[in-house]
Amino acid sequence: MMPNINHAVLIGSSAERVYHAITNQEQLSKWWTPGAKVVATLNSIAYFPFGNGYSKEMVVTELKPFETVRWYCIKGADEWIGTDVLFQLISGNKESMLSLYPEISGQIEQMKTEDATLVIFRHSNWKSETLMFAECNYTWGRFLRSLQLLCETGKGHPWPHQHEIDL
Repeated sequence: MMPNINHAVLIGSSAERVYHAITNQEQLSKWWTPGAKVVATLNSIAYFPFGNGYSKEMVVTELKPFETVRWYCIKGADEWIGTDVLFQLISGNKESMLSLYPEISGQIEQMKTEDATLVIFRHSNWKSETLMFAECNYTWGRFLRSLQLLCETGKGHPWPHQHEIDL
C-alpha cells in the first residue's frame, strides 16, 4: 500500500474563494509559490517554480467548481512524479460542520465566521515513507495554513516563506 499525505483545514471563507485560490495563478502565487502559471482547464499543465531552476508540473485532471481540484505530477523531484494532489471543498456553517465532522471540533470551535469551507487535502501515491515524504507532509501543512491565511486575511505565506511563524 502506498503512503498518502492527508490534511483537513477549516477556512473561514466561501468555497468559491477557496476554489479560486487553488485554480487562479495569481492566487496560487500568493499562497504556494510565486510565478505559478496555471489555466483552470482540464488536462492543462500547471507550472510551479521553486527557485534555482527547480519546478513542478502538474496536469489538471479534475475540476468541479467550488468542490474539487485534482492534479497529477509529471515533473519535479523523482518522488513527486506520479503522485496525485487533491483538494476537496465542503461548505457549511458551524452547526452543520460539528454535526458532520465532530473530529475537527477544535477547528470548528475556533472559527471566527459562521460559514466556512472544509478543505480535505490528499497527496497520494507516494512510493514510500522517505524523509522527503515526511518533509512534504509537514510543508503541505504550512502551505495549507498559507492558503487559509490568504482566504481569510488576503495575505498568505508562499514559498520561500512558508516556514516563517505567522502571528
